[in-house]
Amino acid sequence: MASIRKRNDKWQVQIRQKGHAPISRSFRLKRDAEVWARQTETRIDRNELPDDPRILDRLTLGYIVKRYIQTFTLRKRTSEGESYFLNAFLRHPICTRRLSELTTAHFAAYRDERLQEIKPASLKRQLDPIRNMFEVARDEWGIPIRENPLAKLSMPPINNRRERRLRNGELQRLIEAAKTRKNPLIAPIIKFAVETAMRRGEILAMRWVHIDWKQRSLLIPHTKNGYVRTIPLTPAAYGLLDSCRREGDLVFSITGNALRLSWERVKKKAEIDDLHFHDLRHEAISRFFEMGLTTPEVALISGHRDMRMLFRYTHPLRSQISEKLDKEHSRHSVR
Repeated sequence: MASIRKRNDKWQVQIRQKGHAPISRSFRLKRDAEVWARQTETRIDRNELPDDPRILDRLTLGYIVKRYIQTFTLRKRTSEGESYFLNAFLRHPICTRRLSELTTAHFAAYRDERLQEIKPASLKRQLDPIRNMFEVARDEWGIPIRENPLAKLSMPPINNRRERRLRNGELQRLIEAAKTRKNPLIAPIIKFAVETAMRRGEILAMRWVHIDWKQRSLLIPHTKNGYVRTIPLTPAAYGLLDSCRREGDLVFSITGNALRLSWERVKKKAEIDDLHFHDLRHEAISRFFEMGLTTPEVALISGHRDMRMLFRYTHPLRSQISEKLDKEHSRHSVR
């Protein structure tokens, strides 16, 4: 609010409002002081005046990360994984820096450090919520951040293309290793992933009410691309579900982090390197093509909206195509 008082032969106006630096000005006439005060307060209400930059001196990066976790991350469907990363990020020295001194250069140094440990795709996935956090802090929390420090951060090219398939005996080794875990759900989850091409998050979100036992199908209401889909179950997938103990609403009552840790231990015991859980989805889709399913039929199961994305899974068919060409060549050669 504005305060107007007379000092000597002039009228002095002072305006204090949270989030803005104090503003003062002197006038010879009181009516001029009152008009300027009203106009300035209106400009502040319309956000037409610069915010108080001293706020950035009082807040650290860690402060807005904690606030973002509490107000945004915990409301997301993917909150578990995001919370896990952001809480780990809070332990990094960069989070002690004040917002007034934080620049793109600091995140560039953080990027280079993390790229020594993780791949560009993983780093981008982790930085996405931080980039969004700065937008939220500026637009919704009123923190006067003039420029998102991640807006101009360059990232190395990302190549998500993987053609890793299970090699001979690897699936059986994974299953045997999974059976040694205390949690009895690990082995069924691995088998189910290979039978359905479902993503890890989709599998862990499965509920018994989503299963149509008569139609032998499964409803997947929450997907990566936001489109609901219903998939047919193979006899093996159906048998796995039928043999599971029905305790609670979830089919597989295990957290994403627990499954991640178990997966790494299972791989180590099975002596298998360079295999991601997501590669099981790749394996399943490749097997569907090898069964003779058409691209639209596979897309119905996998949930791909862009058929071009399925081309990466057709490489197992190359040998079959070569065999057909050889047979056709032999047939014509006989003539």
